Amino acid sequence: MAEQNRNALRIFSGNAHPSLAREICKKLGVPLGRADVGRFPDGEVRLQILENVRGMDVFVIQPTCRPVNENLVELLVMLDAFRRASADRITAVIPFYGYARQDRKDRPRVPISSKLVADLLTSAGANRVLALDLHAGQIQGYFNIPVDHLYGTPVTVDYFRKLRLKNIAVVSPDPGGVERARAFAKRLDAPLAIIDKRREDAHTVEVMNVIGRVEGKTCLIVDDIIDTGGTLAHSAQALLDAGARAVYACCTHGVFAGNAVQKICASPLKELVITNSIPLLPAGKECHKIKVLSVAKLLAEAIRSIHEETSVSKLFI
Repeated sequence: MAEQNRNALRIFSGNAHPSLAREICKKLGVPLGRADVGRFPDGEVRLQILENVRGMDVFVIQPTCRPVNENLVELLVMLDAFRRASADRITAVIPFYGYARQDRKDRPRVPISSKLVADLLTSAGANRVLALDLHAGQIQGYFNIPVDHLYGTPVTVDYFRKLRLKNIAVVSPDPGGVERARAFAKRLDAPLAIIDKRREDAHTVEVMNVIGRVEGKTCLIVDDIIDTGGTLAHSAQALLDAGARAVYACCTHGVFAGNAVQKICASPLKELVITNSIPLLPAGKECHKIKVLSVAKLLAEAIRSIHEETSVSKLFI
């Protein structure tokens, strides 16, 4: 019996996004692992794994979304618990990697927080990481363990293909996102445009120019994260001012900080398509412009491939 259980697949979830974990388990046909993840009266994470995981292949699903620090520490504590419970291999499945935007020293005396988080995950007990749409691809290099980096592109591209929009132009909201937008444009066989913007400070954006032909076209803005919504709203208006007929947008991670949902609802966008990499805020559910697609199947296929030691590259788009 012990030999049969060895290296068996086990999936657990923290409190950040249990509904996504349950959906992934349903796709894989396995039950969600039992764990008591709570808090002590002073707010410290309290955890107990409620089943045997010795010698098993464990996947911990936990996006480090809002509240970022709470969910990050919860993930670290879970990884430590599984390591001490003698799991054979522990994979941290992180649909949204918090602190990914602090990936380099672009100003004096600032941290590289994404590297710090990578070190913490490894020290806590992760043997490998499965991530979705990292803000910067080089974050993979911050780990000294294997990292499988998936993209939400297969999910969102499929959705827009089914919409059969005419005369599309794919738009990158800034020069840094050109590679992502170019890959999207290639799959839709559409031209590419770029929005040149100047960031006045950390919270305000002034759109300066649209590079590329968008006049008379249906524009599709492609990004990885929507945080305050300022860039998106300004970009949509800039495209319309440049002669676009309509503007759609998509991203993988709908963070929606502050009054971002209100900005999106008030913007000239036709529709914003996001994924369920992190839970949608209640305000977002009330906005008719926001459409949520599931990445459960994508992550489930990656988990199955990792568990069965088969190639994950077919999922990299």
